[in-house]
Amino acid sequence: MVSCSADTGKRGEGTREKEASMRRGVRGLVILGVALGFLGAGLSPGAQGARERVKYPKGYRKWTHVKSMVIQKGHPLFQSFGGIHHIYANDAALQAMRSNRPYPNGAVFVFDLLEAKAERNAIVEGPRKVVGVMERHPKRFAETGGWGFEAFKGDTEERGVTNANKECFACHEKQTGHVFSQFHK
Repeated sequence: MVSCSADTGKRGEGTREKEASMRRGVRGLVILGVALGFLGAGLSPGAQGARERVKYPKGYRKWTHVKSMVIQKGHPLFQSFGGIHHIYANDAALQAMRSNRPYPNGAVFVFDLLEAKAERNAIVEGPRKVVGVMERHPKRFAETGGWGFEAFKGDTEERGVTNANKECFACHEKQTGHVFSQFHK
């Protein structure tokens, strides 16, 4: 049986409802596809998600050096972090450290880890192992205390850990303000 709308070339009421329903369905699929695209990229629709990556800190060795230390054999973190550590702070982080105030958006610390080599009764820098970065942005990194973390391999901008936010935050969440370093005059 053929409907009257097909016989006359006009659309019947049922056909219009089906077309409207199909348009709503297609629109829903498009919205769902866009949302899944955001989620697949680690973002939520309309906002940037906690999976947003921290960028490599260009020129960090010109920032203020706030701390150095050497982790040697026998230390519990030697396997992962053995070597010479230099910590650098950008201006926003430095001002917060000096004033003992909360770290503002944009505060960045860099953890520069180099091999420690013994040379003529001195410990000297060897090749770079890791450049670790922590960046303050409470909205982007809400799941990790407002800090984003990243580790870069050696002298490259290649990411060094699978989930820096999770792996780094496990230790940093135990520290006051999530920062190990303190300002010393």
